[in-house]
Amino acid sequence: MKHTAIITLILIGLFLGAQLMGLVILNKYNNKELPFNIKRPEFRQETSSISLLLTILIVTVFAFLLIRLRARKVWMIWFFLSVFFTLVIAFSVFFNQYLALVIALVLAFLKTLRNNVYLHNFTELFIYGGLVAIFAPVLSLVSITILLILISVYDIIAVWKTKHMIKLAKFQTEMKVFAGLLIPYGKKVAILGGGDIGFPLLFGGVILLSSGWLRALIVVLCVSVALSLLLFKGKKKKFYPAMPYLTAGCFVGYLIGLLV
Repeated sequence: MKHTAIITLILIGLFLGAQLMGLVILNKYNNKELPFNIKRPEFRQETSSISLLLTILIVTVFAFLLIRLRARKVWMIWFFLSVFFTLVIAFSVFFNQYLALVIALVLAFLKTLRNNVYLHNFTELFIYGGLVAIFAPVLSLVSITILLILISVYDIIAVWKTKHMIKLAKFQTEMKVFAGLLIPYGKKVAILGGGDIGFPLLFGGVILLSSGWLRALIVVLCVSVALSLLLFKGKKKKFYPAMPYLTAGCFVGYLIGLLV
């Protein structure tokens, strides 16, 4: 087991909460424009997986350039803007868009400069819903399936071969502006990267838009089980690429949903 049982259960619970909240936010934006006339990217559904993967690779290269240059201020600004942008979209589901903007601004500022574990994980529950509201409507089932496979391969290489994803996680933790779930306990910390939350949610979101709530919830349940197996079976002080396991959970959930 990578962490204590209670920490593992909290991490799984937060992951599940982010998945469900993300689906709620996406469902509210079904056939509805994003706030402040924010435009979704104009990807062709047939090639959107490749476009998104290239975007992720470019962002990763930029991130490592910042790490190499120790450009902490630029990193903090980038982090702040990302959090603010996604929270505005997420909170506009529950509040007037101008009130949502104010709340997002305050929380993004506190998360970046005055962060604590409670605020950090609370905002993480909403951030991925904002992202999925942007990208899920421009993806097809085929394109998100291809994207998950490509991301899983990339994750294996990034964690076990080049190990640059480990360096990125450690840098974010040191900066205290980590993208993902983070639970410190004792002298240790349990983390789950933002991509490990966002990509399964993206798959579940595409299922929600195309097949409805029941099949989307089955996917969420199966992905949560896959994460649980990884965390309970994983060894301490060893890093694992989570996406292959989570991708398998997505596909199993989709196949089970077809039988319902």
